[in-house]
Amino acid sequence: MDSWILNDIITFFVSLFLAGIIIPQILLIAFRKKLFDEIDDRKIHKGVVPRLGGIAFFPSILFSFAIVVGFTLKYHGWEVAGIYFENTVPFYFMICAVLLMFLVGIADDLIGVRYMAKFAVQILASILIVFSGVYIDNFFGLFWIHDIYNWIGWIVTAFMVVYVVNAINLIDGIDGLASGLSTVAFVFYAIIFFFAGKYSYSMLAAAGAGTLLPFFYYNVFGQANKQKKIFMGDTGALTTGMILIFCAIGMLHIGDIPLAEDYNPVILGISPLIIPLFDVVRVYIHRVVRHHNPFLPDKSHIHHKLLALGLNQRIALTIIMLWSMFFIVINMLLSEFINPTFIILADLAIWTGVNFGLSKAIANRESKLGKTLFE
Repeated sequence: MDSWILNDIITFFVSLFLAGIIIPQILLIAFRKKLFDEIDDRKIHKGVVPRLGGIAFFPSILFSFAIVVGFTLKYHGWEVAGIYFENTVPFYFMICAVLLMFLVGIADDLIGVRYMAKFAVQILASILIVFSGVYIDNFFGLFWIHDIYNWIGWIVTAFMVVYVVNAINLIDGIDGLASGLSTVAFVFYAIIFFFAGKYSYSMLAAAGAGTLLPFFYYNVFGQANKQKKIFMGDTGALTTGMILIFCAIGMLHIGDIPLAEDYNPVILGISPLIIPLFDVVRVYIHRVVRHHNPFLPDKSHIHHKLLALGLNQRIALTIIMLWSMFFIVINMLLSEFINPTFIILADLAIWTGVNFGLSKAIANRESKLGKTLFE
């Protein structure tokens, strides 16, 4: 077990080092070639900021994972080969799916891609995940359902892939939010996969966390006037979302072990993604009710509500990340005793109640100031 801990640590630091080297080079190129994020009414940031940080994600994750696997196989050989080879097919398909997201993300960040074209590529990537064999085949009591037919699992998996990828993309509205929530999720997945004996998945999640931390630093603490600030763009959001959903679905396949018996696998998989998943549904309904195009961006996300109350971005970021950690810990502990359906319903009730309270507080503040703060 000690050697697998070492593999996780090495993977984490290799990806941390690579991303820390690559991101400053992306900043340098972006400013020389004037590749900046366009400023419009819905944008919160001031000044020119490149949105190509996500270009560092996939190479850093893939390199760190592959190099550690390579050295492990070289020096430990058949002692560990079975642990890696059982995940060979799923990981190859996952890499292809992430590569599709990576390429369409770069195209969108550089020249723009119509949302229907991105949606089509996401569906193709979701089909690759289904073909990987890592798909949803059991609800583990969610809605009181357990084993499901394969064809239903394929459809549900494809839907969830597209859902999560877009949720991560849409939550990326203030500095550090998408990367912060994703880092929390990756750390959680890495720990759970490690104790479940799914070491390949644990290393993948560790690589994700290591890659996002340098970006988080430049995104949150970098200063635009010093050309040190960068956004992840669609490249980063789509890539991160695809790896997150692969890990979340992989959590349903942790096997017949004490960990899976103590804690519900569905709750373990979905809890780190609760806030992005809930927020995208609320925003979609918000837009439809107001007769807006549900696929076009606006300023109606949970972070926009917090900003409308007068909080700055870092305080809003801290609140949302702590909220995510709360969902993860409480849900995990409750899953030992309570049906996952009731846990998700309780999460939804808390989410709805908090949003209702925020809306009331915003309305009161708007009446006092005499102007609209939230659309």
